[in-house]
Amino acid sequence: MKKFLMVGFLGILFVAGCGVKIANTGSTGKNVICFGDSLTAGFGASQGNDYPTVLAKLLKRGVINAGNSGDTTREALARLNIDVLSKDPRLVIVEFGGNDFFQKIPQKETMANLDQIVSLIQAKGAMVAVVGVRIGLLTDEYASVFRQVARDRKTILVPNVLKDIFDDPAKKSDEIHPNDQGYAIIAQRVFEKIKPFLN
Repeated sequence: MKKFLMVGFLGILFVAGCGVKIANTGSTGKNVICFGDSLTAGFGASQGNDYPTVLAKLLKRGVINAGNSGDTTREALARLNIDVLSKDPRLVIVEFGGNDFFQKIPQKETMANLDQIVSLIQAKGAMVAVVGVRIGLLTDEYASVFRQVARDRKTILVPNVLKDIFDDPAKKSDEIHPNDQGYAIIAQRVFEKIKPFLN
C-alpha cells in the first residue's frame, strides 16, 4: 500500500523498453508550452515557421509559444509564473542556456536556475522536456548540465537540438539562429521525444 501511494504521489511512470522514468506523466494540465529564448521565439524564421508552430502541426494540437529573445535563465525564472505556471501546463518544453553563455553567467548558476525552473513546473503537476543546446565552439560545454538536470528531475531530454544545424549555413538565418529549414528540424526532434508522453 505504501509503495502504491509513493508512486502515485511522485507521478512517475516507467517507460517500457527505454529504462527512463519521467515525472508527472499523469498530468491533468491542458496546454503544451514552449518556454525558451530566441530559438523558441523563432528569431530568423518566416511567419508560421518557428518551431512551436511547426510542432503544433505535427502534434495536431495547440502549442503556446512562450519564447522571448535574449532571455537568460535569470529572466526565465522572473517570468515563469506569468508565462507558464498560470497557463495550466500539461507539458513544458524548456530551452535556455545560450544567452547565459554569451553573458558569461557562471555555469553553476545556469544549472541551478534550470533546476529551479524545472522543479517549479513539476510542482505545478506538469511534465517537462529539457532541450539541450550546443554551446561552445570547440566543445559542447553545457551538455552535461542539460543531462544532469534531466536525470535528476526525471524529465524528457532532447539532446543537442542544433546538431547539424549550427554548422550548416543552409539551415541558418544568421551566425547562430536557424532558418525555416533549421526550425523544422528542431520541431521534428522535439516531436519525436515528447509524442509518446502525450498519447
